Amino acid sequence: MGLAAIDPGPDDKVQNAMTVLQSVTPSFRPADGEVMTLVIEWPPGDPGIPPHHHPGGPCFGYVLEGEMVFELEGEPPRAIKAGEAFWEPGGDVIHFQDVNNRTDIPLRFLVTMMMAPGQPMLVLVDDDELERRRWIRRSPDE
Repeated sequence: MGLAAIDPGPDDKVQNAMTVLQSVTPSFRPADGEVMTLVIEWPPGDPGIPPHHHPGGPCFGYVLEGEMVFELEGEPPRAIKAGEAFWEPGGDVIHFQDVNNRTDIPLRFLVTMMMAPGQPMLVLVDDDELERRRWIRRSPDE
């Protein structure tokens, strides 16, 4: 939903108070599904969750504190700093890393996940699948 979809009333106070971090139209919209928002915290230098995917739907996130290395299948790894947003489409797209990129401060980020009925929030990817799909992984230089 963009700012154009918000009716601020007689003045523009509401629009002036908001900052849209991202606006994405996902392919999945939950009918009988669930939406979960959580805060994830990694200590300094933590490698984060091993490669995984979110079979039930997309995830939307915002870094509250610190800096992460974020890497999705088909995209080069990139640093996302406090105050920046990210998203992943879910399904079978592998989320390779959400590493705390700093060794001196913790990483805290907020994630909102849309989940289809009966689907788990997160599924770890085994070594065989990683090997089969390694050609999709991009280097930081791309």
